[in-house]
Amino acid sequence: MKLFWHWARRGLAILIFLVLAWQGWYLGWVVWWKFANPVTTSFMAMRLDELREKEPRAELKKQWVPYARISNSLKRAVVAAEDAKFSGHEGFDWEGIQKALEKNQKKGRIVAGGSTISQQLAKNLFLSGDKTPWRKAQEAVITLMLEAVLDKRRILEIYLNVVEWGPGTFGAEAAARHYYGVSAAQLSAEQSARLAVLLPNPRRFGRLQDSPYLAARSQIILRRMVAVDLP
Repeated sequence: MKLFWHWARRGLAILIFLVLAWQGWYLGWVVWWKFANPVTTSFMAMRLDELREKEPRAELKKQWVPYARISNSLKRAVVAAEDAKFSGHEGFDWEGIQKALEKNQKKGRIVAGGSTISQQLAKNLFLSGDKTPWRKAQEAVITLMLEAVLDKRRILEIYLNVVEWGPGTFGAEAAARHYYGVSAAQLSAEQSARLAVLLPNPRRFGRLQDSPYLAARSQIILRRMVAVDLP
Protein backbone atom coordinates (compact mmCIF):
# COMPACT_ATOMS: atom_id res chain seq x y z
CA MET A 1 0.00 0.00 0.00
CA LYS A 2 2.88 2.34 0.80
CA LEU A 3 4.36 1.70 -2.64
CA PHE A 4 0.97 2.38 -4.23
CA TRP A 5 0.67 5.82 -2.61
CA HIS A 6 4.24 6.61 -3.56
CA TRP A 7 3.51 6.01 -7.25
CA ALA A 8 0.09 7.69 -6.98
CA ARG A 9 1.71 10.87 -5.66
CA ARG A 10 4.38 10.72 -8.34
CA GLY A 11 1.77 10.19 -11.05
CA LEU A 12 -0.27 13.13 -9.73
CA ALA A 13 2.83 15.34 -9.70
CA ILE A 14 3.60 14.41 -13.31
CA LEU A 15 -0.01 15.10 -14.32
CA ILE A 16 0.04 18.53 -12.65
CA PHE A 17 3.34 19.35 -14.35
CA LEU A 18 1.93 18.40 -17.76
CA VAL A 19 -1.22 20.47 -17.21
CA LEU A 20 0.83 23.50 -16.14
CA ALA A 21 3.20 23.05 -19.09
CA TRP A 22 0.22 22.90 -21.46
CA GLN A 23 -1.22 26.08 -19.98
CA GLY A 24 2.20 27.68 -20.27
CA TRP A 25 2.18 26.85 -23.99
CA TYR A 26 -1.12 28.72 -24.40
CA LEU A 27 0.18 31.65 -22.34
CA GLY A 28 3.34 31.83 -24.45
CA TRP A 29 1.28 32.28 -27.61
CA VAL A 30 -0.92 34.92 -25.99
CA VAL A 31 2.17 36.90 -24.96
CA TRP A 32 3.61 36.54 -28.48
CA TRP A 33 0.39 37.85 -30.02
CA LYS A 34 0.66 40.98 -27.92
CA PHE A 35 3.35 42.01 -30.41
CA ALA A 36 2.83 39.78 -33.48
CA ASN A 37 -0.29 39.02 -35.53
CA PRO A 38 -1.67 35.46 -35.68
CA VAL A 39 -1.07 33.89 -39.09
CA THR A 40 -3.74 31.24 -38.59
CA THR A 41 -5.98 29.84 -35.84
CA SER A 42 -7.31 26.48 -34.74
CA PHE A 43 -10.70 27.38 -36.21
CA MET A 44 -9.18 28.38 -39.55
CA ALA A 45 -7.25 25.11 -39.74
CA MET A 46 -10.42 23.12 -39.06
CA ARG A 47 -12.40 24.99 -41.73
CA LEU A 48 -9.58 24.64 -44.27
CA ASP A 49 -9.49 20.87 -43.71
CA GLU A 50 -13.25 20.73 -44.33
CA LEU A 51 -12.93 22.74 -47.55
CA ARG A 52 -10.06 20.60 -48.81
CA GLU A 53 -12.09 17.43 -48.40
CA LYS A 54 -14.17 18.75 -51.32
CA GLU A 55 -11.52 20.81 -53.11
CA PRO A 56 -7.89 19.83 -52.39
CA ARG A 57 -6.58 23.20 -53.58
CA ALA A 58 -8.98 25.29 -51.50
CA GLU A 59 -7.57 28.29 -49.66
CA LEU A 60 -9.07 30.61 -47.08
CA LYS A 61 -9.84 34.23 -47.92
CA LYS A 62 -8.15 36.36 -45.27
CA GLN A 63 -6.02 39.50 -45.04
CA TRP A 64 -4.82 41.12 -41.85
CA VAL A 65 -5.53 44.83 -41.44
CA PRO A 66 -4.59 46.95 -38.40
CA TYR A 67 -7.19 48.32 -36.03
CA ALA A 68 -6.99 51.82 -37.53
CA ARG A 69 -7.89 50.47 -40.99
CA ILE A 70 -11.13 48.86 -39.84
CA SER A 71 -14.26 50.99 -39.99
CA ASN A 72 -15.39 52.24 -36.57
CA SER A 73 -18.89 51.35 -37.73
CA LEU A 74 -17.91 47.70 -38.00
CA LYS A 75 -16.24 47.77 -34.58
CA ARG A 76 -19.39 49.24 -33.05
CA ALA A 77 -21.66 46.83 -34.92
CA VAL A 78 -19.73 43.76 -33.79
CA VAL A 79 -19.61 44.89 -30.16
CA ALA A 80 -23.32 45.78 -30.25
CA ALA A 81 -24.20 42.41 -31.72
CA GLU A 82 -21.84 40.10 -29.84
CA ASP A 83 -20.80 41.70 -26.55
CA ALA A 84 -22.36 45.02 -25.54
CA LYS A 85 -20.39 45.11 -22.26
CA PHE A 86 -17.05 44.36 -23.93
CA SER A 87 -15.23 47.50 -22.78
CA GLY A 88 -16.31 47.08 -19.15
CA HIS A 89 -16.05 43.38 -18.28
CA GLU A 90 -12.95 41.33 -17.49
CA GLY A 91 -13.64 38.52 -19.94
CA PHE A 92 -17.03 37.24 -18.83
CA ASP A 93 -20.52 38.72 -18.92
CA TRP A 94 -22.09 36.91 -15.97
CA GLU A 95 -25.50 38.48 -16.50
CA GLY A 96 -25.41 37.43 -20.17
CA ILE A 97 -24.39 33.90 -19.22
CA GLN A 98 -27.27 33.66 -16.73
CA LYS A 99 -29.77 34.87 -19.34
CA ALA A 100 -28.40 32.36 -21.86
CA LEU A 101 -28.78 29.51 -19.35
CA GLU A 102 -32.37 30.51 -18.60
CA LYS A 103 -33.16 30.74 -22.32
CA ASN A 104 -31.64 27.32 -23.00
CA GLN A 105 -33.56 25.75 -20.11
CA LYS A 106 -36.80 27.26 -21.36
CA LYS A 107 -36.23 25.97 -24.90
CA GLY A 108 -34.88 22.61 -23.76
CA ARG A 109 -31.84 22.95 -26.01
CA ILE A 110 -28.86 25.23 -26.59
CA VAL A 111 -30.11 28.34 -28.40
CA ALA A 112 -27.87 30.97 -26.76
CA GLY A 113 -24.29 30.94 -25.55
CA GLY A 114 -23.64 34.16 -23.68
CA SER A 115 -19.98 34.12 -24.74
CA THR A 116 -18.09 37.40 -24.80
CA ILE A 117 -15.78 38.50 -27.60
CA SER A 118 -12.83 37.47 -25.41
CA GLN A 119 -14.27 33.98 -24.94
CA GLN A 120 -14.99 33.63 -28.64
CA LEU A 121 -11.44 34.69 -29.45
CA ALA A 122 -10.02 32.14 -27.01
CA LYS A 123 -12.02 29.41 -28.74
CA ASN A 124 -11.16 30.55 -32.27
CA LEU A 125 -7.43 30.85 -31.60
CA PHE A 126 -6.85 27.52 -29.87
CA LEU A 127 -9.85 25.23 -29.51
CA SER A 128 -12.53 23.32 -31.38
CA GLY A 129 -16.25 23.98 -31.57
CA ASP A 130 -17.06 21.06 -29.24
CA LYS A 131 -19.37 21.97 -26.35
CA THR A 132 -17.71 19.69 -23.79
CA PRO A 133 -17.11 20.75 -20.15
CA TRP A 134 -13.34 20.39 -20.66
CA ARG A 135 -13.37 22.68 -23.70
CA LYS A 136 -15.43 25.30 -21.89
CA ALA A 137 -13.08 25.15 -18.89
CA GLN A 138 -10.03 25.56 -21.12
CA GLU A 139 -11.76 28.43 -22.92
CA ALA A 140 -12.26 30.16 -19.57
CA VAL A 141 -8.59 29.80 -18.65
CA ILE A 142 -7.42 31.18 -22.01
CA THR A 143 -9.94 34.03 -21.71
CA LEU A 144 -8.32 35.04 -18.42
CA MET A 145 -4.92 34.95 -20.12
CA LEU A 146 -6.12 37.16 -22.98
CA GLU A 147 -7.63 39.70 -20.60
CA ALA A 148 -4.51 39.73 -18.40
CA VAL A 149 -1.97 40.12 -21.22
CA LEU A 150 -3.79 42.08 -23.95
CA ASP A 151 -5.72 45.32 -23.74
CA LYS A 152 -9.27 45.56 -25.10
CA ARG A 153 -8.17 47.28 -28.29
CA ARG A 154 -5.78 44.43 -29.14
CA ILE A 155 -8.36 41.77 -28.29
CA LEU A 156 -10.90 43.41 -30.61
CA GLU A 157 -8.28 43.92 -33.33
CA ILE A 158 -7.34 40.23 -33.33
CA TYR A 159 -10.97 39.12 -33.14
CA LEU A 160 -12.00 41.23 -36.13
CA ASN A 161 -9.13 39.79 -38.15
CA VAL A 162 -9.68 36.10 -37.39
CA VAL A 163 -13.43 35.65 -36.92
CA GLU A 164 -15.32 33.63 -39.54
CA TRP A 165 -17.67 35.62 -41.79
CA GLY A 166 -18.73 32.97 -44.29
CA PRO A 167 -17.51 29.77 -45.98
CA GLY A 168 -13.72 30.15 -46.21
CA THR A 169 -13.92 33.87 -45.37
CA PHE A 170 -12.09 35.12 -42.29
CA GLY A 171 -11.51 38.62 -40.99
CA ALA A 172 -13.03 42.03 -41.63
CA GLU A 173 -11.05 42.81 -44.79
CA ALA A 174 -11.95 39.57 -46.56
CA ALA A 175 -15.59 39.91 -45.48
CA ALA A 176 -15.88 43.51 -46.68
CA ARG A 177 -14.42 42.65 -50.07
CA HIS A 178 -16.43 39.41 -50.42
CA TYR A 179 -19.84 40.88 -49.59
CA TYR A 180 -19.52 44.53 -50.64
CA GLY A 181 -16.41 44.90 -52.81
CA VAL A 182 -14.87 47.53 -50.52
CA SER A 183 -12.10 47.57 -47.92
CA ALA A 184 -12.82 47.14 -44.21
CA ALA A 185 -12.05 50.85 -43.74
CA GLN A 186 -14.81 51.85 -46.21
CA LEU A 187 -17.70 49.93 -44.67
CA SER A 188 -20.78 52.03 -43.97
CA ALA A 189 -22.88 51.72 -40.83
CA GLU A 190 -25.56 49.73 -42.69
CA GLN A 191 -23.02 47.37 -44.26
CA SER A 192 -21.34 46.90 -40.89
CA ALA A 193 -24.61 45.98 -39.23
CA ARG A 194 -25.34 43.45 -41.98
CA LEU A 195 -21.92 41.87 -41.46
CA ALA A 196 -22.28 41.76 -37.68
CA VAL A 197 -25.60 39.96 -37.94
CA LEU A 198 -23.87 37.06 -39.74
CA LEU A 199 -21.52 36.21 -36.88
CA PRO A 200 -23.66 33.74 -34.87
CA ASN A 201 -23.86 31.44 -37.90
CA PRO A 202 -21.76 32.87 -40.76
CA ARG A 203 -21.76 29.82 -43.03
CA ARG A 204 -25.56 29.71 -43.03
CA PHE A 205 -26.40 33.41 -42.79
CA GLY A 206 -23.79 34.32 -45.41
CA ARG A 207 -26.02 32.63 -47.99
CA LEU A 208 -29.17 34.41 -46.75
CA GLN A 209 -28.14 38.06 -47.14
CA ASP A 210 -31.60 39.14 -48.33
CA SER A 211 -33.65 37.33 -45.69
CA PRO A 212 -36.23 39.40 -43.72
CA TYR A 213 -34.81 38.07 -40.46
CA LEU A 214 -31.31 39.36 -41.17
CA ALA A 215 -32.68 42.69 -42.37
CA ALA A 216 -34.70 43.14 -39.17
CA ARG A 217 -31.83 42.03 -36.98
CA SER A 218 -29.42 44.43 -38.67
CA GLN A 219 -31.79 47.33 -37.94
CA ILE A 220 -31.71 46.43 -34.24
CA ILE A 221 -27.90 46.40 -34.33
CA LEU A 222 -27.87 49.78 -36.11
CA ARG A 223 -29.89 51.33 -33.28
CA ARG A 224 -27.62 49.82 -30.64
CA MET A 225 -24.39 50.98 -32.29
CA VAL A 226 -24.75 54.59 -31.13
CA ALA A 227 -24.40 53.48 -27.48
CA VAL A 228 -21.22 51.43 -27.99
CA ASP A 229 -17.98 52.60 -26.38
CA LEU A 230 -14.95 51.54 -28.41
CA PRO A 231 -11.63 50.64 -26.78
